[in-house]
Amino acid sequence: MNEQLNKLTNSVWIGLAIGIVIPAILCGFAWYLINHVIYLQRADLLYIGGIAVNAYVMQYFFKYNKENIGRGILAATFLCAFVFFFYKVL
Repeated sequence: MNEQLNKLTNSVWIGLAIGIVIPAILCGFAWYLINHVIYLQRADLLYIGGIAVNAYVMQYFFKYNKENIGRGILAATFLCAFVFFFYKVL
């Protein structure tokens, strides 16, 4: 795993892409559960769980001195949080 991590360029744009793709997949799975499981129809907080995974991924990259990737993931986390906020408000 460290070999693959060392191959990644320490770029904010790569972190932004990682930080958007991971929650998109997890929030898509949460959307499926919310729309197909009767007991979860009002469980919009599952989306927060999909976004919160970014905190773990960001910590992983900071641990291996890929600060710019971690900063990109942090920016994507705030972007996803704003999208969730506007989803809940509107």
